Amino acid sequence: MSAPDTPSHIRIERDGAAAFLLMDRPERFNALDIRMAQDLRSAGLKLARDASVRAVVLRGTGGKAFCSGADLKYIQAGGKASDLAYLAPGSRPAPHGSGAVFKQILEYLHSTISEIRRSSKPWVAAVDGVAAAGGLGLAMCCDLVVASERSSFEWAYAKTALCGAESSTFFLPRLVGLRRAMGMALLNPRLDARTARDWGLVNEVWTAERFDEEVRSLARRLAEGPSGTYAMTKALMAQGAQADRLDHHLDLELESLARSADQADFTEGVAAFFEKRAPRFQGK
Repeated sequence: MSAPDTPSHIRIERDGAAAFLLMDRPERFNALDIRMAQDLRSAGLKLARDASVRAVVLRGTGGKAFCSGADLKYIQAGGKASDLAYLAPGSRPAPHGSGAVFKQILEYLHSTISEIRRSSKPWVAAVDGVAAAGGLGLAMCCDLVVASERSSFEWAYAKTALCGAESSTFFLPRLVGLRRAMGMALLNPRLDARTARDWGLVNEVWTAERFDEEVRSLARRLAEGPSGTYAMTKALMAQGAQADRLDHHLDLELESLARSADQADFTEGVAAFFEKRAPRFQGK
């Protein structure tokens, strides 16, 4: 596990029966390294199972990003051997390569997503800024999504030759339809908040000035609602949308993304990303 003195970038705030789970790493657009993924999972489990919490809001801090997914700098640096060791059974050496580093982060992040979907209480993604790649997946897995007018939504995986994970390939076609989902994945448009609402990714859009107040008002409204009925409704909706197959699909996403991250095109995509140039993909 990560060193205990590594600072956490996950915070929990309470407002009565409403809880706010904050991704607090604005200098990295709230991107997740291994410690942040571990702490998000721990906090998510705590809030999902705390009976005194009746509604949860997931949001990023800083006003620039909700979440930009896995931290590519951390991936490029190769992770930490101590964190990778648990992936190797027995006395075998820790695996190497970008796929293994992605896998260690995604196992914690996918567990968080699964817990959000199984939770009996409403979860709200409050998007204020960019939601891209894994951040898009985190938003889509919540029961409601609200956004400020300065927000945007982007697939982004293909920029670095990744196939998509963090529930994105599961929820996106269910929310916007297969044709638009393929358009987002292959053409990578950046959707503004109102377009995202029109496409079915977002429930409500508010101005940046009103956003905090509206989010808190919504959280209180849900926390004061008929929580038992919400739980039954959420379970029925999940079954109707076949969301009970999510865990199986998350496993497929994890293995597929890890394989794509071990390809040469991913190495080129990350180099191009940090060098701020167009990538030269070879299809392998």
